Amino acid sequence: MEKRVLVLNMDHSPVAVVSPQKAIVLLLMEKANCLSVYDLLQIRTVSRSFEYPAVICLNHYKNIPYRGVLLNRINLFRRDHGECQYCGSKRQLTIDHVVPRSKGGKSSWTNLTTACHRCNVLKGDKTPEQVGLTIKNKPFKPSLAYFLSEYAEKQAEEWLPFLNSKMLQG
Repeated sequence: MEKRVLVLNMDHSPVAVVSPQKAIVLLLMEKANCLSVYDLLQIRTVSRSFEYPAVICLNHYKNIPYRGVLLNRINLFRRDHGECQYCGSKRQLTIDHVVPRSKGGKSSWTNLTTACHRCNVLKGDKTPEQVGLTIKNKPFKPSLAYFLSEYAEKQAEEWLPFLNSKMLQG
């Protein structure tokens, strides 16, 4: 499997994740500097060999409008680690409105949580407190850095020093 490369803006905020080929092009065109490499990995061409970049930083600041993390089913399950936030089950997962829509609850990061079918049916049109359920982790709006740090912990430890804890929750 091909390792990915973290791209940081000039202020060291995460901008993108790119292929190693794209990263090498940015480095060769002197649009970025390499901050970290993957040990023991190289990228080879017919005539040259390059260190495998892990983190690169753009040489000029790029004004990128903040888009936030898209609120969708996949990202919601990722935020909640693929488990029911009431009982911990990883089976038959659905999305639950903590404050039901009928009671004015919105479809937002802070009001949606992952629930198994059983807990969702048990909760029904009530709040968790009304039926005696407790939420394991309070719903929050994740940042891009939050998801990148999760990826980094499993696939790219070289990224972790560049994803500081201030940016993990947005």
